[in-house]
Amino acid sequence: MEEIPAARTVARETLVDTAVRYAEDRHWDVVPGTSVHGTPQGRRCGCGQPACSAPGAHPLHRDWAKQAGGGPALIRRWWSETPDASILLPTGRSFEVIDVPEQAGCLALARLERMGLPLGPVIATPTRRVQFFVLPGARDKMADMLHRIGWGSSAIDLVCRGDGDFVVAPPSPMGVSGAATWAREPTEANRWLPEARELLSPIAYACGRAMADA
Repeated sequence: MEEIPAARTVARETLVDTAVRYAEDRHWDVVPGTSVHGTPQGRRCGCGQPACSAPGAHPLHRDWAKQAGGGPALIRRWWSETPDASILLPTGRSFEVIDVPEQAGCLALARLERMGLPLGPVIATPTRRVQFFVLPGARDKMADMLHRIGWGSSAIDLVCRGDGDFVVAPPSPMGVSGAATWAREPTEANRWLPEARELLSPIAYACGRAMADA
C-alpha cells in the first residue's frame, strides 16, 4: 500500500499557537477537545473514562457546537485552562470532510493528483482514516451523488462529516498510538476548497478497490 508522505511538521508550535493560526489564517472555528495522557497502563483520554473509545478525539465541553469560535482571545483562554487539549475543527461551517479508510485514502490521493484534480487540505489520523476537505453542502447530497456514479450509500466505507460533527486537527495527539497529521497541509494553493462532486468519483473508486483488495 502506498504511504502518505508526511507534510511539514508543526511540532515546534504549541497547540494553542496552532489553533490560533487555523482561526486567523484559514478563518476556521475551533474548539478544545480532550487530551491524551500517558499512564503506566498506556495512553488514556483526559476525560477520565478508562474505556474511552476515542482518546483525545471528542469535545471537552458538552455544548461545544455553541462555544466553537475563531477569536484568538477566546482560543488562548481555552488552552490556558487546558494546554494539552486537542484541536477540534467543527465541520459543516467553512468546510465538510469526506472521511475514508487509510488504504482508500492513499489510493485516492495518488489518483486525484495524477488526474490533476484540485485538492484541499487532507488529514491522516492514527486511527487509519484519511479526511478530504471540501466545500460545505456535500453531506445532504452525498447519497444521491454516490448513486449517480454507481455506488449505493452503504456499499463503501465513505462518511461525509457535516453540520454537528468535527475533525481532530494536526498536530493533536489522538487514539493510543499517535497524532493527527497533514497529508496535504493548508497552504495558499489550496485555500479555495473543491466541491465534493469534483473528487467523489476517484475517492469512491478507491474505496471500492480497497474493499475488493481486502
